[in-house]
Amino acid sequence: MNQLHYPLVFEPILQDRIWGGTKLRDDLGKNIPTPTTGESWELSAVKGNVSVVENGAFAGKPLTELLEQYPNDILGTAVHARFGKQFPLLFKFLDAREDLSIQVHPNDELAKQRHNSFGKTEMWYVMQADPGSRIIVGFNHKSSAQEYLEKLESKQLIDILNQVPAKKGDVYFLETGTIHAIGAGIVIAEIQQTSDITYRIYDWDRVDANGNGRQLHVQEALDAMNYNTTDTQKEYTKEVNKSNSMVDCPYFTTNFLPLDGKAEVAKNGDSFTVYICTEGEYTIDLQGSTYTFKKGDTVLIPAAVTAFTLTGNATLLEIYIS
Repeated sequence: MNQLHYPLVFEPILQDRIWGGTKLRDDLGKNIPTPTTGESWELSAVKGNVSVVENGAFAGKPLTELLEQYPNDILGTAVHARFGKQFPLLFKFLDAREDLSIQVHPNDELAKQRHNSFGKTEMWYVMQADPGSRIIVGFNHKSSAQEYLEKLESKQLIDILNQVPAKKGDVYFLETGTIHAIGAGIVIAEIQQTSDITYRIYDWDRVDANGNGRQLHVQEALDAMNYNTTDTQKEYTKEVNKSNSMVDCPYFTTNFLPLDGKAEVAKNGDSFTVYICTEGEYTIDLQGSTYTFKKGDTVLIPAAVTAFTLTGNATLLEIYIS
């Protein structure tokens, strides 16, 4: 067994955002640099924002360097065969003190053509929601490019969008092309394809300290958008100490694992596994060693680690590629 066979934790990449706040510090223990910190990139191979290992024998090593040296051990044989030495997913926590912009993401084909990038299929798990907060997701009726542009021009876009009250534990699966926004007062765990391509459509007429608005991508969004209504919210079971399916798509599988005691995990080496702890504390027992994690921790289990035990009282999201 080489040195890589342990749970990898990465230094958070903290991002200041015009809509950000302090909940990443107050709720998740992140050492935020500003009172408008909107995102903690927990595990990223996005160019310019590559995660660095925080713990163990490989502390200080960038994720991309480890992927060059140990692609099968980290990614897994099937994931390596499909994606090469690229890490295909991006994991974040988001704190929306204010509404995020209304936006849409392109699919793989469009993103490759325009940006030489993956598209951005994503999912949200609501970790905390203030009373009265809401998610904006999809159109509330079958729309069209013409109606979308007319409503945008008259600042009535929100009238044709689907607004859903948000509560802790809600899950939304957003296929590419789905118009959306995270509403104010919500903390989200986000799992997405490795992509930083966002078409921002409307930003509530916000301006920065210099009076400048953020760039919009109204025209780019036109042929990226799905104008049909979409069924984005996912129901899921919550059987204790079991992996309960939330989202299973070509890009990732996410399970809900409520831990109260012990869960034995066996893997086949095809894919890495990531655990996001949204509540509580737990340990990973592996080859005679015990590693302790808590709410706000994101852990990468290399694919070469095929058997381990989860113990504790915690709520976990379990993610891999199937």
